[in-house]
Amino acid sequence: MTPDVTVTEETTETEAGTARVTWHSARDARLVLALGHGAGGGIEARDLRALAAALPAHGVSVALVEQPWRVAGKKLAPAPKTLDAGWRGVWPALAAPGPPVIAGGRSAGARVACRTAAELGARAVLALAFPLHPPGRPEKSRADEMLGAGVPTLVVQGGNDPFGRPAEFPEGPHDLVEVACGDHGFAVPKRAPAGQDEALALLTDAVLEWTGSLA
Repeated sequence: MTPDVTVTEETTETEAGTARVTWHSARDARLVLALGHGAGGGIEARDLRALAAALPAHGVSVALVEQPWRVAGKKLAPAPKTLDAGWRGVWPALAAPGPPVIAGGRSAGARVACRTAAELGARAVLALAFPLHPPGRPEKSRADEMLGAGVPTLVVQGGNDPFGRPAEFPEGPHDLVEVACGDHGFAVPKRAPAGQDEALALLTDAVLEWTGSLA
């Protein structure tokens, strides 16, 4: 932990229950990046942790948001409508520090961010491992959620993500960065040309460069 970063936790009540935010606060923040987790895990995901470790030193506070179902210890995520309600309920706490807020998340959290960005006044959306479709079901596309975000959007996608490889994404008003050989959790196989640390560095560097264009 560097002197320029302060880590704190807060809870907030939402229509869906009690949510929790773990703040990795920059000393002189110019942006807040709020990151929600996926349906199969929490804020311990490698991509979320990597961003929380890297960005505050560059003036971006990172808020890791735990949805109420995770805080309550439940194992199954609720319906999208309930996830959206939980995210909306946390938003005032995310906006309270003052800097513009980027709505973000991985997998299901990315879908929530896209669906609610315009109504909440998000500065932009960061979609990590956006689940473009269920594995093996490309006809069940969720592209409309991403394309309809209504704000600048960066998608970071693993090259081997079964929920949607980069080449499957439609063209649109978004930027897309590929993490070569990465799966849905941005894990790369041992035989990959770049190792796990390099893959995460590519991810954090891309996000850092993108946030610089937003300030």
